[in-house]
Amino acid sequence: MSAQVTKPAPDFTATAVMPDNSFNDAFSLSDLKGKYVALFFYPLDFTFVCPSEIIAFDKQLAAFKERNCEVVGVSVDSHFTHLAWKNTPVNEGGIGNVQYPLVADLSKKISRSYGVLIKNAGVALRGTFLIDREGVVKHAVVNDLGLGRSIDEALRMVDALQHHEKHGEVCPA
Repeated sequence: MSAQVTKPAPDFTATAVMPDNSFNDAFSLSDLKGKYVALFFYPLDFTFVCPSEIIAFDKQLAAFKERNCEVVGVSVDSHFTHLAWKNTPVNEGGIGNVQYPLVADLSKKISRSYGVLIKNAGVALRGTFLIDREGVVKHAVVNDLGLGRSIDEALRMVDALQHHEKHGEVCPA
């Protein structure tokens, strides 16, 4: 079953590379309950389009944090590969020391549970899921591999959700 808007977000526990570059072997989505979560999937580390999105999320991280929203990235790479990519300078194809968790999904269970796994390719599509403070998926968008996402739009959706929660049945643009 894949993640669906209005349904609880599929929980997971996996190894993640944390902002301080430590490994958290028990990183869990449910540990973030009480906060909004921008959970995004990307195909692979050390690829061409991915670094721009990952770095863009990092550049907007303070804006997400101001909204009580955690950013979490997931790919089918190992935590060792995530750390190597973080330790590679941006001008050499790395992502630098991004300050949000990067989750390792070697088993592909997380990608499969969110419905973004391309079975014959073994990688995830570019999925972005906005999860509310109760752990419910409120927004989902999935792009094909070659189509990058807008971090500004992800941030706008956090604003829209919070506006809706505060004011009721309204739909801000």
